[in-house]
Amino acid sequence: MSYEQDVLVDKGNQNEQKIKVERKDGEPTPAFKGASWAALLVGVSAYLIGLFNAAMELNEKGYYFAVLIFGLYAAVSLQKAVRDKEEGIPVTGIYYGISWFALIVSISLMGIGLYNAGSIVLSEKGFYGMSYVLSIFAAITVQKNIRDTQRAKDRN
Repeated sequence: MSYEQDVLVDKGNQNEQKIKVERKDGEPTPAFKGASWAALLVGVSAYLIGLFNAAMELNEKGYYFAVLIFGLYAAVSLQKAVRDKEEGIPVTGIYYGISWFALIVSISLMGIGLYNAGSIVLSEKGFYGMSYVLSIFAAITVQKNIRDTQRAKDRN
């Protein structure tokens, strides 16, 4: 099953013309895909810009950068493992467990790091926490959209 979506096209001085855009069953809408990518870009960019401008030691900046990358990877890995299990694709218990463990550890490291950071004011801690959570959520959503789009294309 596919869905049709009307798109208005501006033809200059002429009247607007409707074009049918076909979307496969189960495929996310272009708006949702765009919003997911935008959220990932905003979250990661805000985090990195804040980190670049922060008045902290380079090793501390490296810690927060590594925690971001680790968290993004762990979140995508876990999302893939969960989807694979749901779709009947074999996933070993050890990989599934490590995926959960890695995400929990990355979030814990972020929380512990922010809690113990004496050089960061409370508003900055909140900024880093929120941009971190936004980035992780967006990475999961982007990965889901990529997988759903590929699956919809493979069906037809």
